[in-house]
Amino acid sequence: QVQLVESGGGLVQAGGSLTLSCATSGRTISTYVMAWFRQAPGKEREFVSHSNWRSGTGYADSVKGRFTISRDNTKNTVYLRMNSLKPEDTAVYYCASSVSPYIGDYQSARSYSYWGQGTQVTVSS
Repeated sequence: QVQLVESGGGLVQAGGSLTLSCATSGRTISTYVMAWFRQAPGKEREFVSHSNWRSGTGYADSVKGRFTISRDNTKNTVYLRMNSLKPEDTAVYYCASSVSPYIGDYQSARSYSYWGQGTQVTVSS
């Protein structure tokens, strides 16, 4: 059974930093796409960042230059380093994993079959 568990969320002031972690069990992440999504109250879930098995990465325009995704395949864990946080970054952040090494749309939630339970990030102004 594949499980993804996020951690590292919390309350931070605007301009601060947080690092989220997503530990996966039940499969190795080395050959799959891992991604972060977020969902703010009253809004749809949106793509934040992805990391594919060939070390390629991608970011939403809203976080580009501020967030960095990385993975440690030996620990089966993916990270999201978030700098220069803004109040509009407040959301529940979800980790996701693809079921195939190759997916068509990295930014679509439908491309991912495994999800964590989410971790709350709150940025105060």
